[in-house]
Amino acid sequence: MARPAGSRTAKYLYLTTTGRRTGRPREIEIWFTQRGGRYYLVDEHRERAQWVKNLIAEPRVAVRVGRRAFAAQARVVDAKTEPKLARTVRTLSEKKYGWGNGLVVELDPA
Repeated sequence: MARPAGSRTAKYLYLTTTGRRTGRPREIEIWFTQRGGRYYLVDEHRERAQWVKNLIAEPRVAVRVGRRAFAAQARVVDAKTEPKLARTVRTLSEKKYGWGNGLVVELDPA
């Protein structure tokens, strides 16, 4: 699968979740990696992060990376049931950013 425009050189992904209390859009800038047409995020604060709480409540999110904007379905990767995926994503993040320890979140473009 070809990489979207700008994703090869983009350092950050912009994720917009829906506030679980307010219903308002909430955007963050975050490191990301790609694998198999999906995007992956790693958060050091795990389920305590507000954006993670938001996407658990409402998994439909908006994403911008490079010059591309798209809708996606978000989910937390369960490291106990999907250990290989979690390890792979953490390794990709370590290679790209020098860090990869945390909760893995998958974004599947709709």
